[in-house]
Amino acid sequence: MPRINLKHHSSPDTISSESARLLSRETLRISASLASPPDDLPLLLPSPDSQFLHSTLKLICCEEIDGRRFKYVAESDTSGTFKKNSVRAISLESPQTPFDDLGSFLRSYVVPEGFPGSVNESYVPYMTWRALKHFFGGAMGVFTTQTLLNSVGASRNSSASAAVAINWILKDGAGRVGKMLFARQGKKFDYDLKQLRFAGDLLMELGAGVELATAIVPHLFLPLACAANVVKNVAAVTSTSTRTPIYKAFAKGENIGDVTAKGECVGNIADLMGTGFSIMISKRNPSLVTTFGLLSCGYLMSSFQEVRSVVLHTLNRARFTVAVESFLKTGRVPSLQEGNIQEEIFTFPWVKDRPVMLGARFKDAFQDPSTYLAVKPFFDKERYMVTYSPTKGKVYALLKHQANSDDILKAAFHAHVLLHFMNQSKDGTPKSVEQSAPMEYELESRIAESCEMVSTSYGIFKSRAAEQGWRMSESLLNPGRARLCHMNEEE
Repeated sequence: MPRINLKHHSSPDTISSESARLLSRETLRISASLASPPDDLPLLLPSPDSQFLHSTLKLICCEEIDGRRFKYVAESDTSGTFKKNSVRAISLESPQTPFDDLGSFLRSYVVPEGFPGSVNESYVPYMTWRALKHFFGGAMGVFTTQTLLNSVGASRNSSASAAVAINWILKDGAGRVGKMLFARQGKKFDYDLKQLRFAGDLLMELGAGVELATAIVPHLFLPLACAANVVKNVAAVTSTSTRTPIYKAFAKGENIGDVTAKGECVGNIADLMGTGFSIMISKRNPSLVTTFGLLSCGYLMSSFQEVRSVVLHTLNRARFTVAVESFLKTGRVPSLQEGNIQEEIFTFPWVKDRPVMLGARFKDAFQDPSTYLAVKPFFDKERYMVTYSPTKGKVYALLKHQANSDDILKAAFHAHVLLHFMNQSKDGTPKSVEQSAPMEYELESRIAESCEMVSTSYGIFKSRAAEQGWRMSESLLNPGRARLCHMNEEE
């Protein structure tokens, strides 16, 4: 430890304030240097348990997600052999304050993903004036509601009128809250618009059913009406957010406004005709449950055929899966009509149980550090890596920090190729997890085969997809935000 010379005042027991600061600073620096082990030494596991007394933690890799970095370490014994299921994540960032968490939470609701880089500079003033307009509109709505109630005979001083007005305003307010909460789905409206559109129509029918339930339990009118309005407003957000991309698929030139206007006109005409039909049959006092059931079936069947008839030129996750599977089985990429018809509509975007996870986190893909070390050499020249988890039955595609658009598309293609090989290695008989789990050498063999196939067929797949009119974009594949960093970036 270096010697520290201190200047004394007249009294030997008194240290000047400047010297005290120097002493504190030097002491902290020396303590930190003594407490930090050299980079080439493994980290000692700080656990008093006897089973960890002779074990160490070794750095495996580093990861970055949303600006926050993590390092993954694995436990090894004295012989250097890694223990199974010993991978641990250690954050390299200081914990976020509650105010930071609150700010991130609010931003996820009020600004698009990637803001401000994802929008142009006119977005902020437009949304500022739009918020101010809705503020005055919401305030004005209270007085218009009260006026409407007074116009139908309710006394202005009647307490019943005030209660009805409050209930009505609460019902509408709950609907607006539901609309705001569902807006957090964000980019899902772009890449899974068919699935969200159909899910919104399902929610619309659910809201209508809850409204009908108020006739059975009228004393629960307010909570049921609020719940129904929340559900129906969520459906309205879905319909509004997916309407423009669908109309854009129909327009061949700069006529999207005309296409949108005519499409809304057709919808309004059909809505008026349906209203007239309902008035006619209601005079015969039909069964409410039977009538609602029949009309709901017709509504949902029409909704399914509506979204199924839309032909989109882009490859999202569902259509990308259809295209790759067809290419691997037949050697051809389906046409636009074939790919859109075969797209799975009932797979809702919020369901995370999928066989291919693109942009996955390291802790989800690897539990055994030896598996990572065995797979890593296959992808040293790539900006991604893929692996298979036999216990979960999923393929994980991990993206590296330098991965660009084509790397993400190639990673997704490689993941489907590996899944195809892993499915071929299984027979039709059900097996337990222990029996069906491939040995490590078998996984390495399958990954080697997939690497060879991807190197020769990925370019062919892209050219044949382009010939069919498909437009590929990595953003529509919805990759995860986690990225693997270089080992020297952990500091």
